Amino acid sequence: MPLRFTFRQLEYLVAVGEAGTIALAAQRSNVSSPSISSAISQLEMDLGIQLFVRHHAQGLSLTPGGRRVFNEANRILDSASGLHDIANDIIKTVRGPIAIGALTTVAPVISAQLRRSFEVKYPDVSVLLREGNQVDLFRMLGQAEIDVAITYDLEIPKDIAFEELIYLPPSVMLAGDHPLAKQQSLSLADLEQEPMVLLDLPLSREYFLSMFQHSGFRPNIAERTSDIFVARSLVANGFGFGLVNMRTKADVAPDGKKLAFLPLNDVVRPMVLGLATKRSEHRSGIVAAFFEHVIEHLQTKGLPGMRD
Repeated sequence: MPLRFTFRQLEYLVAVGEAGTIALAAQRSNVSSPSISSAISQLEMDLGIQLFVRHHAQGLSLTPGGRRVFNEANRILDSASGLHDIANDIIKTVRGPIAIGALTTVAPVISAQLRRSFEVKYPDVSVLLREGNQVDLFRMLGQAEIDVAITYDLEIPKDIAFEELIYLPPSVMLAGDHPLAKQQSLSLADLEQEPMVLLDLPLSREYFLSMFQHSGFRPNIAERTSDIFVARSLVANGFGFGLVNMRTKADVAPDGKKLAFLPLNDVVRPMVLGLATKRSEHRSGIVAAFFEHVIEHLQTKGLPGMRD
């Protein structure tokens, strides 16, 4: 008996089941809402069951039968994606699409250069770059929106595998003309009376604030921002100091004002930059090739855009 459904319908089913609304699923899948709605309705008609309960103004939820179909659709799509690996193994090449996520503070520094060098090495590869905070990246990995994430070792979920790449100790970021910028290094105690510009990102802020908790005093948070470039500009214009782990070769803010970066004397754990993937017994050929490429790049050229 011929199949009455398509892989595209299964993809839309999974997208709606994960998103909870057709509008959000359409946004994530980069297709129109009517296309997804029509595909789901056709799938329900072909299978002869109701997959979703429609809640007025509150999205959709899977029926018990829909949940079983959703789980099986996920399994089928995962198995089908393995065809790329089989083909690549047969012809001994690396090709196909790969979606790479990068932490918002890391992406501007390293993602484009790693993408370019990877595509030069493997011309048959197509790379899609996504950005997000730590929570965003874990969600995207869990929902198979990305294959691998370049991120930090902060609160790694049990279903995420993390491979360490490089340790990045924190530095103090100051305006170039700040009196403390003339020091060789600083301690958190030196900053107790100074206003702070907090990089206010999920998990990152807890990491930075934990340093002060261990030192026994509270920081004087004067400004908060989730944008690293805004943080650099605020610091460069004298609104406070910042703490960062990514020290770029360009010690200037976006508006051209000078910045100074000093090592931190206090014994605090560094951020660990690495590659995160959905935990699995099998790593696809293209993802394995990307891992090898990043490791080789770090060993031969160092971290792109970073000061030694």
